[in-house]
Amino acid sequence: IFHDFFGILLRLGIFQAKATHGARKCTISEKGGCSMTGIYQHTLDAKGRLFIPAKLREELGDTFYVTVSPEKCLSAYSQENWKAISEKAAAMTNLQQRKVRPLFAYAARCDLDGQGRILLPQHLREFAGLTKSVTVVGSNNHAEFWDSARWDEICPLEALPENIAAVMEELDF
Repeated sequence: IFHDFFGILLRLGIFQAKATHGARKCTISEKGGCSMTGIYQHTLDAKGRLFIPAKLREELGDTFYVTVSPEKCLSAYSQENWKAISEKAAAMTNLQQRKVRPLFAYAARCDLDGQGRILLPQHLREFAGLTKSVTVVGSNNHAEFWDSARWDEICPLEALPENIAAVMEELDF
């Protein structure tokens, strides 16, 4: 179900990104890039709170949205990005809106506390298999929250020089 759902989102262009000029926040648009970068290791506390790295807090803002992802992780979007995603969905036909329903149904608005943490709802933690150790990954126009063991399995494969070269060629970088 999620594979079909995310294929539709990608075909509709919802996850393409463009940096705004003169602004620190990333926004969704036709093409381009943003500045959420880096890999950070953190731990969920007993209440399900996750520390958000300062560099990513600058891009995400004090309030942002976390939802399901095409992979077994969570995606976090700034309010500006989320608004653009919502507007794009609102312009879709009713059939298309039903197809992207999981993106909104599973989404949670998250507010940073005084220590730079967010409370991840249980349903999102379960979707991504987050229990204790979490890898926070900057991914252009959004951040991703991975179970660290799962990230440790896929990261070395994605980071092989031959894979990087093949992807760059495929995407015309």
